[in-house]
Amino acid sequence: MAATVRLAARIERWPVAGAFIIARGAKTEVDVVVATVAEAESRGRGEATAIYYHGETAESVRDQILAMSGVIAEGASRADLLTLMPRGAARNAIDTALWELDARRIGLPVWRLGGLEEPKPVATAYTISLGEPEKMEADARATAGKYPLLKLKLAGEGDVARVAAVRCGAPEARLVVDANEAWTGRDVAAEAAALVPYGVELIEQPVRAGEDHLLDGVKSPIPLCADESCHDRSDLARCIGRYQAVNIKLDKAGGLTEALLLSKEARAAGLKLMVGCMLSTSLGVAPAFLAAQGAEWADLDGPLLLARDRPDGFRFEGGKMLNAQPTLWG
Repeated sequence: MAATVRLAARIERWPVAGAFIIARGAKTEVDVVVATVAEAESRGRGEATAIYYHGETAESVRDQILAMSGVIAEGASRADLLTLMPRGAARNAIDTALWELDARRIGLPVWRLGGLEEPKPVATAYTISLGEPEKMEADARATAGKYPLLKLKLAGEGDVARVAAVRCGAPEARLVVDANEAWTGRDVAAEAAALVPYGVELIEQPVRAGEDHLLDGVKSPIPLCADESCHDRSDLARCIGRYQAVNIKLDKAGGLTEALLLSKEARAAGLKLMVGCMLSTSLGVAPAFLAAQGAEWADLDGPLLLARDRPDGFRFEGGKMLNAQPTLWG
């Protein structure tokens, strides 16, 4: 008789290094939710961060996880979760924990369990928080020689000055920018054209999610990437023809299982891929490390933005993410 799978969840608070500032506000700490599934002596863990702009909180995510204790005990699989739970952080935490548990049960790394290629180091963006141009320039200058790809948070008014300042501070870096919906009501094509001289190669989420029709007919000289507008495969239809890329985040998609399916369908539709993350520890970005293999852009600096990480976390060297857990995730 098979052992019962037990599900538990807890909230952990992690301090941010300084403050993480975007158009919607600032964070000095982040609450993550850790789900644990255990069967006999085997255990798997998954970490998730609440999608706050969808009304999730750490408490609601924890409670949603615990509500699944019965079906997990009855043997629900990762595939079952796609129909048993809505997309979001709670499903991500359980999905990741089940990937780990399954890998430990049979003694294989997760990538091999999922039929994926052996992962290689991933070059990740480093985020420059929203601020006055002078502050963003100084922050960019501090990354010199460490991070060849920078991601800038923008706010609408004054964005060209911000990008120009960062380019001055990091003249050799590749640049992507994240408008965080702040260009709603602005001329997106004109805003993008103004950034061309600074070598910006991608613009994330220029308009509010749900108002993607504002991009109909827009001829942007820089590719546009859907973030808040694309959570899982059900969102692809309204992104095609308006965006040229999608940002896959496991907390949005509801886990690695859905993220891999979304990646496949997005590629088939001709879209490029960014794989991103919320503020999180290395446990939170471990499955995203696999999803990011082969993506055009990775933005997995969540652990770097914290004051400290888990002791068994990823190493970051020369702007690359190196797996510190080769027997499990790489």
